Amino acid sequence: MNPVFEMSPDEIATDGPFTLAQYLARLGDEDTTRILWTPRPGTATETDFVTANHKLVELIDGTFVHKTVGNPESHLAMVIGFRLGDWSHATDAGVVAGVTCPFWLAPGLIRLPDASFTAWESLPDPEAHLRDCAQFPPDLAVEVLSLSDRPGALTRKIRDYFTHGTKLVWVADPRAATVVVYTAPGESTTLTRADTLDGGDVLPGFSLPLAELFDDSQLNPRPPLGA
Repeated sequence: MNPVFEMSPDEIATDGPFTLAQYLARLGDEDTTRILWTPRPGTATETDFVTANHKLVELIDGTFVHKTVGNPESHLAMVIGFRLGDWSHATDAGVVAGVTCPFWLAPGLIRLPDASFTAWESLPDPEAHLRDCAQFPPDLAVEVLSLSDRPGALTRKIRDYFTHGTKLVWVADPRAATVVVYTAPGESTTLTRADTLDGGDVLPGFSLPLAELFDDSQLNPRPPLGA
């Protein structure tokens, strides 16, 4: 791991000590069933992240938080990722990644967007996208809501992205069939299946009718054979 990642538990906890309630509030009132106890919350480092056996965890203020991804969330993230990939390949615009691509945003803070896009010109060096952990923010972060996601944790996550350089966040809800487009932490527009999702200046030329997205066969019950 690059030495720039290293951070001691004392550095992570400079604002401590905390009560449990204060610490959970700092994480965005995260679901306690998602918080891993080993390493002890507040002491986990980027080195711990790289060597962990469980890879679908995010590192938040030195704490491992499990990222829950069920079938509906996974299917929707993949369909969005495929469409981003088609557009990116056609335009040679940049790099599209899935949920297993970690983004190091700050010391003690690693996020796993369900899908992401980063323009070539946003990469800090020509090989930045080939390293085990991306040391740059994605231009676009896509988050797909699960039933256990809490509003406070989502608000914290969106703020983390924008604070550290992300330009656009999409929050997709497979059950409500909506996509909320954030251009800043407090600035959003909710799109329904009657609308078309575009990438604005971040993904010029990208367009996806949401009816087409949410009607994808992978996101819906399979009709009986012969129907």
